[in-house]
Amino acid sequence: MSCAHPMAPEAQHPLREEPWLPVPPSRAMAVTLALLVLVAWPAATAGTVTRDSLLNTCMSAKHHKEKPGPEGQLYGQCVLWKDNACCTANTSQEAHEDQSYLYNFNWDHCGAMPQKCKRHFIQDTCLYECSPNLGPWIDQADNTWRKERIRDVPLCQEDCEQWWEDCQDAVTCKVNWHKGWNWTSGTNQCPQGAMCQKFKFVFPTAAALCEQIWSGSYRYTSHHRGSGRCIQMWFDPAQENPNVAVAQYYARGNAPPSPPLPVLLALLPPALLALL
Repeated sequence: MSCAHPMAPEAQHPLREEPWLPVPPSRAMAVTLALLVLVAWPAATAGTVTRDSLLNTCMSAKHHKEKPGPEGQLYGQCVLWKDNACCTANTSQEAHEDQSYLYNFNWDHCGAMPQKCKRHFIQDTCLYECSPNLGPWIDQADNTWRKERIRDVPLCQEDCEQWWEDCQDAVTCKVNWHKGWNWTSGTNQCPQGAMCQKFKFVFPTAAALCEQIWSGSYRYTSHHRGSGRCIQMWFDPAQENPNVAVAQYYARGNAPPSPPLPVLLALLPPALLALL
C-alpha cells in the first residue's frame, strides 16, 4: 500500500489545455492606442487645414482687401462679387475706367478698343480684384507693387473663346501686357519699334490670348461652364457663385475631408474605450 499522497488534478496535468478565454487588454495598452490616435489626428487633419486655407481668401496685392467680405455697393460688372468680395466699391468703379488710378493702364494704347472687347478686360479686372476663390492658384510675385499673383487659373472654354471672338479685331502692340511697356509718360505706351496689329494676329487662338496676355495668369481649358472644373469670369449674380465649388475641388484635390477626432476614437474597440 503506497503511502504517497494522491496528486491534485491540477498537479497531475499541469500542461493541460483550458477552454480559451479572451484576456482583457491592459489599461496601459488602451492608453497607448488612444495616444496613438491622438498623435495621428493632427497629422491627418493638417492637410485639410492647409487646403482649407486656400479657400475664401484674398491675395496680397496692391488693391485687395485683407479678408473677403460683403460689398453691397460694387459697381457695374463687378457686382457679381457683392456678397463676398476682395475688392472695395472704389476699386470696382475704377476697374471700369479707360485709364484708372488702379494701375494707370490704358486699354486704348493702339487706338480705341471696341466696347464689346473692353467689357472682357473689365470682367477680367473684376475677377482679379474681387474674387475670393482664386486661392489654389495664388503664387509669389516678384513685383514691387504686390507680393502675390495668380498663375494658371483654369478658365472655362466659353470664357476664353468669347473673349477672343469679341477682341479679334481690336488692336495691340504686345503679347505680354504685364511687362515691356514704355512708362515715361506715366501710362503704358507701346515700346519703340512695336507695331500695332489686330488681336487675331498677335493672339492667333483663344488659348494664346488667355494664357499669354497676363504672363500665364490664366490657363485655357476644355472644361465648360457649370462643370465645376473651371473658373467662370461670367456668371449669373442671381445664382450662387459657381467658383466656390471649383476652388474647393482644386484645393482639396477632390479628396474627402479627414475624419474628426470623435470619429477616430469611435474606431477603437469598445473594450479599450471602457478602460480609458
